[in-house]
Amino acid sequence: GRSYALIFCWLFGSGCSLAWNNMLTIASYYAYLFPLKLRYHPSRIPTIIYQSFAIGALSVLVYKEASLNTRRRNLFGYGLFSLGSLAILVLDLATSGRGGIGSFIGVCIISAVFGLADAHVLGGMIGDLSLMAPEFVQSFLAGLAASGALTSGLRLVTKVAFKDSRNGLRKEAMLFFAISVIFELLCVILYAYVFPKLVIVKFYRAQAVAQGSKTVSADLVAGGIQELPTRQAEEEPIILDHRFSNKVLFLLNIDYGISLFLVYLLTFSIFPGVLSKDSGKHSLGDWYPLMLIAVFNVSDLVGRYVPLVKKLKMELGIGLMITSFARFLLVPAFYYTARYGNQGWMIFLTSVLGSSNGYLTVCILTVAPMGYSAPERNGLGNILVLCLSGGMFAGVMCDWLWFIGKGW
Repeated sequence: GRSYALIFCWLFGSGCSLAWNNMLTIASYYAYLFPLKLRYHPSRIPTIIYQSFAIGALSVLVYKEASLNTRRRNLFGYGLFSLGSLAILVLDLATSGRGGIGSFIGVCIISAVFGLADAHVLGGMIGDLSLMAPEFVQSFLAGLAASGALTSGLRLVTKVAFKDSRNGLRKEAMLFFAISVIFELLCVILYAYVFPKLVIVKFYRAQAVAQGSKTVSADLVAGGIQELPTRQAEEEPIILDHRFSNKVLFLLNIDYGISLFLVYLLTFSIFPGVLSKDSGKHSLGDWYPLMLIAVFNVSDLVGRYVPLVKKLKMELGIGLMITSFARFLLVPAFYYTARYGNQGWMIFLTSVLGSSNGYLTVCILTVAPMGYSAPERNGLGNILVLCLSGGMFAGVMCDWLWFIGKGW
């Protein structure tokens, strides 16, 4: 049962990021539809909208997390991802692949939908898996990165197959989002009907309810467990009274929260904007930004498996924070390499950015919840995801600083 659970967690992680990774991957198509010279900024403005809605919705969900139905929350999120992906297809077909302000507004609205979906799924799944086992969280996080790596690989293949004509790019976009619609529906089905019935999942969720968790009761029912023994039900209010509030949980784990914020602030101030638009001109031509994004995604995936080796896993909060601060040395390194360095150095820096991002993410999100009760682990998982999303939002805003000296 544990092996199946790990596979499903990996698939759920991939589903959580697939739709948005597709949006980032087809940036070349949107560059045709919405030219930068008309100041659309198709790779940056939708990202800001996405992150704004994600962090806004997540803030509300974190505040209410102790009483939310996690099953309904996650299914709603995956359903939104599927509907948003379908909406992208419908929008493009309805406009016959024409650009313009109307189409761009449509893309921005769908980006907001993806942001809402991300807030529901990322926080919901991390919180849910945190009350189970650290390896489930690691597998989910690896799935998040695997989605980016697989999407980048498919983008390189389709670039050869379809060429970079407008029609070829449109076919790519249609293919990516058709895959997204199907995969997100698969996640809905697996989470609704298969995952809750795994014995190990039922064990952890029954344990969580016995410790006072209100968020997984519907999942237990879906798994075939109608109620817990009376003695456990009677003890539930007592345990609930001793649960740390979200404020206390945050203060107790502020080092992990700050570290996660800094990790994603730095990463998203460089990725994907700098790698796709501001990495300089080199012999690889228009393959260069695609290669950089692929290198980032693959190294991010590799970094998320490194903590599985216990001797290489960093657990001390102060060590994680120092490492997170040290990553900011990459900012001047990228700045000067983009202008004066060769493509080999840029590829190396991109791999460092990706691998450190994946490694630190897994270390923080698997270590922080240890030692707490199930309801507290769920709450802390949601809080840390809010810190992560806050860092992403701040990073996306800082990404605009690379325009200094270039005009709007």
